[in-house]
Amino acid sequence: MANKQIKKIVERGRIYITATFNNTIVTITTEKGDPIVTGSCGMHGFSGTRKSTPYAATTTTEAALKKAIDNFNFQSADIFIKGIGPGREASLRAVKSSKIEINRIIDITPIPHNGVRPPKVRRV
Repeated sequence: MANKQIKKIVERGRIYITATFNNTIVTITTEKGDPIVTGSCGMHGFSGTRKSTPYAATTTTEAALKKAIDNFNFQSADIFIKGIGPGREASLRAVKSSKIEINRIIDITPIPHNGVRPPKVRRV
């Protein structure tokens, strides 16, 4: 006999939004960092250049939040945003319009301290 799976309840957690130029990825985790729901624009039927639109990011974020609320009783979260893509503000707006309580919003976009070495000067 198979054991009945116990429904896990996660009321507080984290929402990671990674907005690249080509896609937006949303991951909802527990406070420890264990992922419970994930979604990207490609998983929700968008392909090619339509993945990089704000509408695709909004749809992806709303679908991930709905799944987390329905399956895990998700109620409040810290939001971690990474990247500078077009879906950044759209997905943040989708989280704000949902019934999830936002504790804090943190930008974790990597910033280079000096970057890579530039190419040599052209001598013509």
